[in-house]
Amino acid sequence: MQLLHPWTVGALAALAWVTAPRAAAADPAPAPANRPNIVLCMTDDQGWGDVSYNGLKQIQTPNLDAMAAAGLRFNRFYSAHPSCSPTRASVMTGRHPYRMNCLWPGMTLRKGEITIAQAVKTAGYVTGHFGKWHLSGGKPGTGRVIANSEEFAPVNVGFDESFSLSNYFEPDATFGHNGVPEKTTGDGSDVIVDRALKFIEATVKQNKPVFAVVWFGSPHVPLQPTPEDLKAAGGSPYYGEILGVDRAMGTLRAGLRKLGIADNTFLMFNSDNGAWVDESAAPDAFGSNRNLRGKKGELWEAGIRVPGIIEWPARIKKPVITDVMAVTSDIYPTLMDILKIEVPNQVKPLDGISLVPLIDGRMQQRPSPIGFWHHGEIGLEDGPAVWNDNQYKLHRRPPGDKYELYDISKDLYEKTDIAAEHPEVVTRMKAELEAWLASVQRSRDGKDYPKK
Repeated sequence: MQLLHPWTVGALAALAWVTAPRAAAADPAPAPANRPNIVLCMTDDQGWGDVSYNGLKQIQTPNLDAMAAAGLRFNRFYSAHPSCSPTRASVMTGRHPYRMNCLWPGMTLRKGEITIAQAVKTAGYVTGHFGKWHLSGGKPGTGRVIANSEEFAPVNVGFDESFSLSNYFEPDATFGHNGVPEKTTGDGSDVIVDRALKFIEATVKQNKPVFAVVWFGSPHVPLQPTPEDLKAAGGSPYYGEILGVDRAMGTLRAGLRKLGIADNTFLMFNSDNGAWVDESAAPDAFGSNRNLRGKKGELWEAGIRVPGIIEWPARIKKPVITDVMAVTSDIYPTLMDILKIEVPNQVKPLDGISLVPLIDGRMQQRPSPIGFWHHGEIGLEDGPAVWNDNQYKLHRRPPGDKYELYDISKDLYEKTDIAAEHPEVVTRMKAELEAWLASVQRSRDGKDYPKK
């Protein structure tokens, strides 16, 4: 009898789970008495090499470096998709964005999905979103104020407070404060962190736990840093915007310390995808993926491997650098595990896993691979897909049924296709990938949601 690889079994089991009737959800478990505050930060188009702790030389990022030196620093942190709206959907739900048909920038969440903000509210959290939202639909370009009447406005998917725009923003932007336009002055990164800290302070004074999402609009084009940041970056608009982000992160970390809550705050930082143009094509102009193959919009490492840090002194007592793979879809299940929340009518399957064992030093490698899928030039079915495990990365590349295999543990830059040398690995991983793709397609067809 032929034995299936454990990950193949897991993939097929996940597919079977989707097709089976779901049991009634349990009532929410009580939250721990000492609930951490939670602050999730994400930049827009910041490449893997765009932090000095990863080798950036053009500027220094001292505040992000300090955060990385104090907490859990990921060498293999991935965005669930190589573009912005889909990755944001993965953070909100713990699911691959294609399950909810969020395929491209500017697309929305889906009715029936449960967001991380809605989930933490069941544990008594006060929730706020600050900055770029990009999950309520709209045309490309500079962000607009999101009306509260829009179905997927932040205030309609679990956020008590919203100081947001539909897309990226530049200095002196007009944000939507709970849907009402409010003109601001100064760098957008500074502005949203200032508003987030005011929200955090007000919530802490009420003796309530905080959940704040701070999504920067930088360093997305059109690249308009303040004159001071442009000068400090040696004339590079891109790195001028990175300086603004780093300064704002320093302000945020200092603000948490001033409020006396930094020790028990789960503070996370990552980018939504890789840099737009690889450094080999346009040095310094649009960031650095540090010689990783590809760029934003592609499933090569440069498009999806991004900076990732978790700082939580009460739980992560010593600095750690990990090679364990993690992905933006892991954020939701990790927080549900930390808070011991059982979400009523949780939409499944989740693609993310809890990183609590990694946080606690008990995870040496990821227990299951990460799947990636990207819309092709003709349609979804012809699009590239990836199955990424601890050692190997399998690419399904259009056109046709072409597969390439890379040993990421030895070939970080994906230069040597070893599919011909390891047909048994290709066969196994191809079966796992196809099972996962079928599961995602079933979700896209609306099979995950309650009939009522």
